[in-house]
Amino acid sequence: MDHYTITEGPVPVVTLIDERLSTTTICLASAYGARHDPVGRCGSAHLLEHLLMSAPSGDVPSLSEHVERLGGHANAETGPDRMLFYAQVHPDDAEDIAGLLYRAVLEPRWEEPTLVREKRAVFQELAAAAADPADLVQDAALAALFPGHPLGQPVGGTTADVEALDLASLAAGHAERLLTAPLTAVVVGPRAPAAIDPAIAAVAADTLARVGTAADLPAPLAEPVAVTEPNWPGEFSWFCAAARSVPQHDVRRPHFDVLAHLLGSSSSSLLYRRLRGEAGLAYAFQAWHRGYADTGAWRLLAGVEPQNGNAAVDVVRATLEELADRGPKPDDLAPALRQARMSVLTTLDNPLECARYLAVHSGGATGWSPSREIESIDGIDADDIRRAAEQTLAGLRVVVRPEAEAR
Repeated sequence: MDHYTITEGPVPVVTLIDERLSTTTICLASAYGARHDPVGRCGSAHLLEHLLMSAPSGDVPSLSEHVERLGGHANAETGPDRMLFYAQVHPDDAEDIAGLLYRAVLEPRWEEPTLVREKRAVFQELAAAAADPADLVQDAALAALFPGHPLGQPVGGTTADVEALDLASLAAGHAERLLTAPLTAVVVGPRAPAAIDPAIAAVAADTLARVGTAADLPAPLAEPVAVTEPNWPGEFSWFCAAARSVPQHDVRRPHFDVLAHLLGSSSSSLLYRRLRGEAGLAYAFQAWHRGYADTGAWRLLAGVEPQNGNAAVDVVRATLEELADRGPKPDDLAPALRQARMSVLTTLDNPLECARYLAVHSGGATGWSPSREIESIDGIDADDIRRAAEQTLAGLRVVVRPEAEAR
């Protein structure tokens, strides 16, 4: 962590250099995500991500194929408020790949055959998600927390949304949103390639001048949907208990992360002992927290048999009530804090995961560093968790998928 640095510029460059590493991971992180999709074009950021990774670039068939022909790994992901494009390669290949990554993301070649092919791939993704209740229930939870808001719409859109997208609309989204959103470059490896500087990578000056120029005014947040009882089906189902939390760069964000560990799937967690050990109501469950620019979402996902649904939700609520009333006991808080610290450390030990982690946490955060993240976790006390649990409990919404048919 001593070799973590940020070089300011039109594209800030975040580096974590460790000479012991035998690979270099490069990530471009854009503050453009699904929440910025224009009305009627839900799913366009996600489809654009597919195109940029799969379109021909320079004299190579695509960024993805070229990286993997070199023995490396390349991928991308779209979230509600960001897009990540990354490649993990041999350090000797990092110079060329850094330049190629910039060109693929910022100066793409628009071709109809690529669009047709990637639409088919997205349709398969959407079909797989639609067949998985554990995916559907998470979309339903966000829709309940952020009704009528871009954060509540599915990242991938719908089949009809994607079908309606064409090269012109995607190119417009690229020009109007991706090129003008803040962009951060991240390098994790034994050395930083010179081409991680966008000027050295030969990014056109007019393109570079547009980066970070968009004035992003988040849409106002409406009240969450009214609390209703889950409509349990007569089969195994997944429920998601979710609540609004705090933004990514709020000083309280680590409190909600630790609350997720307290109610997570570890055998040392408070909820594990009660939900699985004592009551035997759920085998598979997990809790996590995600901060966005202007708000956040704390979530718990659990799979239950139909006769266990209400009882499992009651255990979750009772555990939150106890934490909101008195805070965690020292013997419960201590392992949750250690797990939160270890989660950071194990992520930093994996170069690819480290690059993704730095991309998410570094962008827009003044003075943030992995060391300061650890310090913020170390400073959390029981009252911090009590307040986080109190807020979570007050805003809790529970949804289930599949649902029973309405009578």
